[in-house]
Amino acid sequence: MSVADLSTPLKFAYWVPNVSGGLVVSTIEQRTSWDFDYNRKLARIAEDAGFEYALSQTRYAASYGADKQHEATSFSLALLAATERLKVIAAVHPGMWHPGVLAKFIITADHISNGRAAVNIVSGWLKAEFVNFGLEWLEHDERYVRTEEFIRVLRGLWTEQGYSQSGKYYDITDFTLSPPPVDVPGRPHPEVFFGGNSTAAQATAGRVADWYFSNGKDLDGFRENIAGVQASATAAGRRPRYGLNGFVIARDSEKEARDTLREIVAKAHRPAVEGFRDAVQEAGASTKDGKGMWADSSFEDLIQYNDGFRTQLIGTPEQIAERIVEYKKIGVNLFLTCYLHFQEEVAAFGTDILPIVRELEADAARRAGVDFDPDETLTGTHPSKAGV
Repeated sequence: MSVADLSTPLKFAYWVPNVSGGLVVSTIEQRTSWDFDYNRKLARIAEDAGFEYALSQTRYAASYGADKQHEATSFSLALLAATERLKVIAAVHPGMWHPGVLAKFIITADHISNGRAAVNIVSGWLKAEFVNFGLEWLEHDERYVRTEEFIRVLRGLWTEQGYSQSGKYYDITDFTLSPPPVDVPGRPHPEVFFGGNSTAAQATAGRVADWYFSNGKDLDGFRENIAGVQASATAAGRRPRYGLNGFVIARDSEKEARDTLREIVAKAHRPAVEGFRDAVQEAGASTKDGKGMWADSSFEDLIQYNDGFRTQLIGTPEQIAERIVEYKKIGVNLFLTCYLHFQEEVAAFGTDILPIVRELEADAARRAGVDFDPDETLTGTHPSKAGV
């Protein structure tokens, strides 16, 4: 079954650089900053450039070449208060949050922002953060059992009064959160994003996520990565949307863009990249089928820590726009992007790449015989199935 939606415009997001060191682990110049003043200006640039979403990273311990980081939910709330249209996604860990407390926090953020708060559920990642906090570190597949319960609690408390749920990890009894989230047309509740490449992650995403985030992939890799999510979602009668990570290097010529990539790789911070690889590839190795986030990532891939080079958004604006629309044709609904120089390059994406994308989207829709409305909004869920 095809998941391509040619009638609806692609959505674009950017990684919030709330972690020091930029989005590549390299000594190449990165004109970016983790501080709030820089990020407040960036958020306003992004919404003016046509970006609909921003994703704040979650980290607690200094890691992977970064020695400073801001907490994701509070940083996201501040960005929501500083913008008018941008939806900000806060990344959170089950096991560090109780879902009822998070549900209440997101409701408050939703009201402050007039319906623009969202969450990205991160099931694992750095074992040391849990262990050194004295928190339980669950076996790989068990983390997704907890995540599924966690998301069901969020959705239940956001959409029902007197909500109850009895599970292995959470017991909720006749609980009502008031006020509920903001009533946004077409959005049954704040959007739930979710990522993970393992078989357990894909199955969980299909059952409960509104959006599935994929690490960077080539075209065939993306098809393969979402197949398990599609199968799980179809069995549950749901239709999640799909986001893909990509590192954007747009230059006047393809040679200049490729030279920039080669410089990033040549100046990689090898100890930091190798340390990250050792930490995260444990997850894939611990699964029954050896399939997981970063399980097949090379050293070069991991210089951008969500495999952003693999998506190959590298070249002239025209080349990047053409590749973006090729991904749309196989099911991508949203691109999560990152850059060397965030403020300048996010603005340039809006002026140099996005107009070409819209022209190519309209042409693709026309060729397929479907209507295309560049102003149509996308909530990320199908309301009739969102509560399943």
